[in-house]
Amino acid sequence: MIVGTGNVGASIAFALLNQRTPVKELILTDINREDAEGEALDLNDALAVAPSWLKIRAGDYNDAEDCDICVLTAGANQKPGETRTDLLQKNAQITRDIVGQIMASGFDGIFIVVSNPMDTLSYLTWQYSELPSERVIGTGTILDSARLRLQIANQLHIHPKSVHTYQIGEHGDSEFCIWSTANIGGELATNLLSTDQRQKIEDFTRNEAYNIIEKKGATHYGIGACTVRLINCILGDERRILPVSTLDDCNDVYYGFPAVIGREGVIRRLDLQLTESEGIQLQKSINIIKNTLKQVKE
Repeated sequence: MIVGTGNVGASIAFALLNQRTPVKELILTDINREDAEGEALDLNDALAVAPSWLKIRAGDYNDAEDCDICVLTAGANQKPGETRTDLLQKNAQITRDIVGQIMASGFDGIFIVVSNPMDTLSYLTWQYSELPSERVIGTGTILDSARLRLQIANQLHIHPKSVHTYQIGEHGDSEFCIWSTANIGGELATNLLSTDQRQKIEDFTRNEAYNIIEKKGATHYGIGACTVRLINCILGDERRILPVSTLDDCNDVYYGFPAVIGREGVIRRLDLQLTESEGIQLQKSINIIKNTLKQVKE
């Protein structure tokens, strides 16, 4: 089930349709029932030429009872000049209402949280649903890491899939790259890129969403494809490593960090050895998310 059929929800559905996927049925739901129905009809028109065959229909929260995954994209849109945390109070209440109705249906699957501020809403979804934390997953820094890998690849004239590195921390302004472990086929990226190049790549990665929002009003294709990557990883029990937003028990907060993902959700978070400066950056990012959560509690 995809909750919210705005740009992001529709992009996830369209990306799903255009990949080979283990998904057999897709239910779309939105506060605007007619919009969900319209999206379902439009997507169904593509089935005859799509690489996958699945049932697509509009539904409501009661349909969540039999769903394996529920993707949360509903919420107020991020406006030009507005940070992700500006959306906090509005989307926290929206999330509480939606999760309550989904859990009332008897849902016992996995939540994927896409709505912003994503790390905070992932934590709140875990709290509201009372599900085990491994079954509430935020999209984390999957998209940010994809942007990062593309920029590194462009600099080195190689394919992005040959770049192995992650953005971690908040899906927001305090995220950063783990340059100490970034490598291309085993060769350290720090040996191939100057300090200035690395800084420019990281700045571009961090600000790309704002650039897109300023030009077209919203970002949705990239996160759509990344969310489908996560869905397929779960349903196919692929046990891939993805930088999703998961619970850090020690800090009692959700943030993006590499984790093994499979059919049961989060199998385990990796135990990466960060440098001292990276550890300080991560703690600063954690503190920002904690402060955001504190605002909700207040």
